[in-house]
Amino acid sequence: MKRALQCLGVWCTISLAACALGTAEDWPGWLGPRRDSVWRETGLLESFPPEGPPVRWRQPIQAGFAGPAVAAGRVVVSDFVTQELPPPGASRRDRVEGVERVLCFSADDGVLRWKHEEARSYYLSYPAGPRAAPAIDADRVYTLGAMGHLRCLRMTDGSLIWSHDLPSEYGFETPQWGCAGHPLIDDRQLICLVGGPGSIVVSFDKYTGQELWRALSAKEPGYSSPVLIEAGGVRQLIVWHPESVNSLNPQTGELYWSHPLEPDWAMSIATPRSDGTYLFVGAIIMKSMALRLSRDRPAAEVVWHGEKGVGIAPTTSTPFLEDGYLYGVDREGELRCVELATGRQLWTTYAATTSGRRTDNATAFLVKQAARFLIFNERGELVIARLSPAGYQEVSRASILEPAGLSQGRPIVWSHPAFAEGCVFARNDRELVCVSLAAP
Repeated sequence: MKRALQCLGVWCTISLAACALGTAEDWPGWLGPRRDSVWRETGLLESFPPEGPPVRWRQPIQAGFAGPAVAAGRVVVSDFVTQELPPPGASRRDRVEGVERVLCFSADDGVLRWKHEEARSYYLSYPAGPRAAPAIDADRVYTLGAMGHLRCLRMTDGSLIWSHDLPSEYGFETPQWGCAGHPLIDDRQLICLVGGPGSIVVSFDKYTGQELWRALSAKEPGYSSPVLIEAGGVRQLIVWHPESVNSLNPQTGELYWSHPLEPDWAMSIATPRSDGTYLFVGAIIMKSMALRLSRDRPAAEVVWHGEKGVGIAPTTSTPFLEDGYLYGVDREGELRCVELATGRQLWTTYAATTSGRRTDNATAFLVKQAARFLIFNERGELVIARLSPAGYQEVSRASILEPAGLSQGRPIVWSHPAFAEGCVFARNDRELVCVSLAAP
């Protein structure tokens, strides 16, 4: 009887803790748990206090563009340690020697739990560290290095389970701006943007690293991340490389359909987005399109192509689709609302991104939370705003991280934050910070 009461007490404690967390979700990889840029947590503040949201902890890290991932009380982030980084140059590659690391911290207090280190020689433009966010799956974490080294590590201690040197194994040169496609976990598969003849996208067994299938050919793999959608009565894997956007059977790699779309400088970067009716894919310069997805089979037809005054052409920012409208950041920092059916631009503002001026390749990351958006811009500011076809309504703004990187002479932070456990986890080239967004 005494033991039964003890067990009941433990169960009640766990239940109360779960209730206190509300509808909290982890953020185990790129764009969140469902790869849809939505944070479904509740119990959050409505606006920032005058002094800004409280910082729970800071930890020093080194350079990198890869955002953090959060799951099961742990935060994983990757970086690159080197003696000195050259001034960034978009049109040239620099050779830099250093150590590529994967770091794991406790989410509640920032204590370093483990680190995994490998010496690396970079030959890239903007050689400031890894680009792809880690992908956490139960007791494993998958990371993709800037030069194309794919690793599966154990979450408990960071030990290596399996790895691939993708450029060497699949016969392609690392792209100008590095390997940046965020790996996608789908049941037993780890689906990755790779490169080489017939292997632009490759599916690996996530437990063993064995190849399951490969598909597509192109001169370059580009930088966009594969994503799954539901349309035409089936699940479709959408892969965009610098020559076309493609729909595949995610179990076999069989091609369903393909439409050409060739961005300048092979800069297929933003993740394709769908609202179930439309699919949007876009990049610079004015190389974008909206496709209407068939309802009864895996097929798509082009509705419009981007041009001056039509649609948007994002550089690195992935847009958000909702209720027949698209919200996204154009090349010079213009946050826009676009009607998906026509491409018509309904409004434009620079307030959320650059605070009022055009800036080449300006970037901000959009995440939906309840009826509002959390916008993290390249100035290190977190903006709470309401976006609708009627316009942009700013609610609150706070600076949470110093822009420690450089691009075209201006300070920037170009990594997507993670939202979990009532907090935002963000990084620059010097530190990882955890900032509480919980309601007081």
